[in-house]
Amino acid sequence: MGAFTGRTILITGASEGIGRALALELARAGANLVLAARNARRLEAASGECAALGAQVETVVTDVACPRDCVRCVERAVTRFGGLDALVNNAGITMWARFEDVSDLRVFERLMQVNVLGSARMTAAALPHLKTTRGLLVAVASIAGLTGVPERTGYAASKHAMVGFFESLRIELRGSGVDVTIIAPDFVVSQIHRRAIGADGEPLGQTPMDEPRIMSAERCAALIAGAMRRRQRLLITSARGRFARWARLVAPALVDQLSARAIRERR
Repeated sequence: MGAFTGRTILITGASEGIGRALALELARAGANLVLAARNARRLEAASGECAALGAQVETVVTDVACPRDCVRCVERAVTRFGGLDALVNNAGITMWARFEDVSDLRVFERLMQVNVLGSARMTAAALPHLKTTRGLLVAVASIAGLTGVPERTGYAASKHAMVGFFESLRIELRGSGVDVTIIAPDFVVSQIHRRAIGADGEPLGQTPMDEPRIMSAERCAALIAGAMRRRQRLLITSARGRFARWARLVAPALVDQLSARAIRERR
């Protein structure tokens, strides 16, 4: 029997990108899945793919920026499967714009509402159930949550906040049996880039990334599943991310240069 067989796992942002790929990965591993996202059509399509792999699936249309949606989502999971073993906080939005070009800072508020407060709300609703099962909290953050990234000031700020929240919560949960796994992906092929918010507050409509040269969502999902099995403290998905984690302690200017080049080359 595998680590995920019969375990109930709730994934936010599960209708596409990393969330959908992770749902499929866990479906193959025998998990019971609760898939949450805003788009009902894409959510049902992801659910059908997971069910075809033999998984039991519950879908809940959820906006993590809405407190009532978060509570309802967790309640549906517990009602359907009798408990909750893991919560994957994956829902998020991003932006691409130089700070000086942003005319309306409400875009920063939206990033914080979804990326930070959305994760906190889902976690608050799920935590009592995770304590019962000695379960796992997963935070899908970003390399941008560990170091500064140009043209992504709002996104990096929100992911830094997300990392700080879950690292602090991990300490509070010592002895509870609940572990916290933080995921820091590098660039991944995902629809999140196409819907990234530009300087005018509107979605870009097309990805700015050089997609053939960045990690696939499927590869990222496989790495996340491995980290979940090990209940790993922190997963950084790229060699340059791991290098930057330590290099910024002794050569921070070099890390700044590497970050600027990554954005310039879009990979």
